[in-house]
Amino acid sequence: MPPSQVLLTVFVVDDDADIRSALARALGKRGYAVETFDSAQAFLEVWSPERAGCLVLDYGLPGMNGLELQALLNTQGRTIPVIFITGHGGVPESVQAIKGGAIDFLEKPFRQSDLTDRIEIAFEVARGQLAEAEQNRRQQARFERLTARELEIVEYILGNPAAASSKEIAAVLGISPRTVDHHRARILEKLDIRSIAELIALARD
Repeated sequence: MPPSQVLLTVFVVDDDADIRSALARALGKRGYAVETFDSAQAFLEVWSPERAGCLVLDYGLPGMNGLELQALLNTQGRTIPVIFITGHGGVPESVQAIKGGAIDFLEKPFRQSDLTDRIEIAFEVARGQLAEAEQNRRQQARFERLTARELEIVEYILGNPAAASSKEIAAVLGISPRTVDHHRARILEKLDIRSIAELIALARD
């Protein structure tokens, strides 16, 4: 499914039941899919990176606080755009949140329009992440078409772009230049590219 058609969810993590209910109701009326959690641990037990959207995250959670959850997700490479909401966060906390990649750090009480503006920004980031992940999957699938020998030749070319003639590759691998030519043609065909320069560019993407 194209990233633009993926259902994005607003995941709300706040230990205040009234705030969770109010946000779920208000955002639901605006057409957002919303899921709520009362702690960082409850969120972690349910969420996976395949569930795209954004995280509306209270800073002052019991147990693992919002900044700690953000740091954990970043450490694990589990990317999701984060919007912090807080009733008692200060400048150091907001700076740390933004440095960690947060979209914004909103102080309670905030206007619903301010939150929805940030959610739309977060969703654009999420769509970009989905598009990048899809591109990576497609690229990986293309390389998976190659045989072991073809991959060996690709790895040699990428590691030695200035010495990647068929004759030079043949000497290193102990095969004939004609055989290398055959493999090179198959590599270009399978990867749907026209030149070694495109191969190098593709591998760098």
